[in-house]
Amino acid sequence: MSDTPTPLHLGQSSTLPVSPEAAVLDYVPNPRPGSLYLVRFAAPEFTSLCPVTGQPDFAHLVIDYAPGETIVESKSLKLFLGSFRNHAGFHEDVTVGIAQRLFTEMQPRWLRIGGYWYPRGGIPIDVFWQSGAAPEGLWVPDQGVASYRGRG
Repeated sequence: MSDTPTPLHLGQSSTLPVSPEAAVLDYVPNPRPGSLYLVRFAAPEFTSLCPVTGQPDFAHLVIDYAPGETIVESKSLKLFLGSFRNHAGFHEDVTVGIAQRLFTEMQPRWLRIGGYWYPRGGIPIDVFWQSGAAPEGLWVPDQGVASYRGRG
């Protein structure tokens, strides 16, 4: 894909973006175009801020996708996820917003996210989103994060 821009972060010194909107996600050509396979990113120490109290919220995110023509470059994804540290948003907005941005920009064959949020006020909230049914023949393992019982 000759029209794919050179990644901004790969091999460069990069600072944490000030906000998710300011974060640049880099995409590179899929090294196995035409192959049906699953990519998984797990972010067990994800943080954002409660939009009401400003207190930190913690989650274990699991992002699964079947690449189309591009894959997301992992350093840019790490910086994008890190940019939520100072972002105030409800669990639902944060989780679904991450998924929809990746899906819109990367245009994978399929994408899903599991946001396993740690309790605040005694109630854990788990948020799930997917772009549609998984492609036939794609191996989609369980995300491996148990329902909250002192989640570890």
